[in-house]
Amino acid sequence: MTVFLCMIIVLLLLVILRQYINARQHARQLEYTHTKLEGIIAAGSHERLLVFDSSPALQKLLTDLNRLLDVNHKGAVERARMEKSMRNMLANISHDLKTPLTVVLGYIETILQDGGMQPEERERMLRTIHGKAEEVISLMNRFFDLAKLESGDKEIPLHRIEVGEVCRKNLLSFYDRVTAGGSEVQLDIPDEPVYILGNEEALDRVLSNLLANAITYGGAGGILGLKLHSDEEQVCIEVWDRGKGIAESHQDKVFERLYTLEDSRNKDYQGSGLGLTITKRLTEQMNGTISLHSKPFVKTVFTLTFRRMNF
Repeated sequence: MTVFLCMIIVLLLLVILRQYINARQHARQLEYTHTKLEGIIAAGSHERLLVFDSSPALQKLLTDLNRLLDVNHKGAVERARMEKSMRNMLANISHDLKTPLTVVLGYIETILQDGGMQPEERERMLRTIHGKAEEVISLMNRFFDLAKLESGDKEIPLHRIEVGEVCRKNLLSFYDRVTAGGSEVQLDIPDEPVYILGNEEALDRVLSNLLANAITYGGAGGILGLKLHSDEEQVCIEVWDRGKGIAESHQDKVFERLYTLEDSRNKDYQGSGLGLTITKRLTEQMNGTISLHSKPFVKTVFTLTFRRMNF
C-alpha cells in the first residue's frame, strides 16, 4: 500500500513538473512575442514572429498576429505611397497654377504701367490673359471632378445606351482636327446596334480624352483608329494610333492616381496627373475596365471593356 501511494505521489510530481515546464515555455514564448512585437512596431520592419511552441492555441495566436502584421505593413506601404502622391500632386498643381498665373500677372502689370499701349497689343494681351485664366479653371475643374469621383460624391446614373452612335459622334467631332494634320482616320463600327448599361455623358468624356490624347501624342504615326467589337458577353472599344506610344515601364502605372512622368503622351499627366485617372474612374463608374498596350510607332491602343446588354 505504501509503495502504491509513493508511486501515485511520484506520478503527480511528474505531472506537476511537466505542467511547470510547459508553463515556463509558454511564458518564454509570450515574452519573446511581446519583445519582438514591440521591436517590429517600433522599427516598422517587415519581420514576422517565429513559432517555437508546440501548443496549437499559441500557434494559432502567432499566425493571426503575423497576418495582422501583414495587413499593417500593407497599410503602411499604401499610406507612404499616398503621401508621396499627395506631395507630387501639390508640387505639380502648384507648378501648373503658378505658370499661367505668372503670365496673367505679368501682362496685367504691363497693361497697367504702359499707358501708351496700342489697342491691338492690349487686345492681344487680354486674349492671352483670358486663355491662361481658362487653363487655371480647367485644371481646377479636373481636380475637383477627380476628388468627387474618388469620394463617391459624384453619382453617375446608368441607363441603356447605344455605343456605336456615341463612338461615331465623338470621332466625327475630332475628324477635322485629325485630317487637318494630315492623318488618316480608320473607323470600324458594326452597323447593328450594340448596347451597354452606361452613361452617355461619361462615355463621351472618356472617348474625348482618349481621342484627344491619340491626336496630340500619336500624330506622328499618321493614323487614328476607333474600333468597336463585341461578343455575347462583352463590348470593347479600342482607340489606337501608331505614334510614339508609352514606354513599357510606364504602361502599368499611367492609370494610377496622380501618377506623372516626364515624357507622357498625355499632357494632363505631364502636369497634374489627372486626365487618365479621371478616364479610368469614369469607366469604372460604368462597371467597365480600361487597359493599355503600347509598342512605339507600331500600335498604341487603349481598350474599354463593358458588359453587353442583349435586350
